Amino acid sequence: MAFIRKRGQSYYLVHNVREDGRVRQIHLARLGRRPRISDDVVRGVASRHPFVEVDWEELRKKASSELVQPFENDARQLRNLLTSIHNLHLDIGDLHLPVLEMTHDKELIAELTSSLKLLRATLDVKLNQLRRGRAQPYAG
Repeated sequence: MAFIRKRGQSYYLVHNVREDGRVRQIHLARLGRRPRISDDVVRGVASRHPFVEVDWEELRKKASSELVQPFENDARQLRNLLTSIHNLHLDIGDLHLPVLEMTHDKELIAELTSSLKLLRATLDVKLNQLRRGRAQPYAG
């Protein structure tokens, strides 16, 4: 059965196999700094390791309840998130949308538009949670 393991600053999805009486770990996927199990991870593992039994529902539940408490006691995680937000803000600000519309890759433009809309919706949800007091801003 597959499980999540942290090594250094990254999380991995691994599976133990017994060969000649010894246990060897197979790395199924690198999950990153936080153990997110996306649909892309599921598809990738299923295609590369079709014979490995994985309880995706249980892994996602465990990742969200036990492993993902990134900001509770780790200000470094919050600083990294703030840096990422700042960099994303600059990158989006540097986009020249009229020039992008001249590109021949209409599918890429549609994907960018969709991603920006999703980002806006996510930000709206989080900001509304802050306004309602569900997530208390840090007052330190």
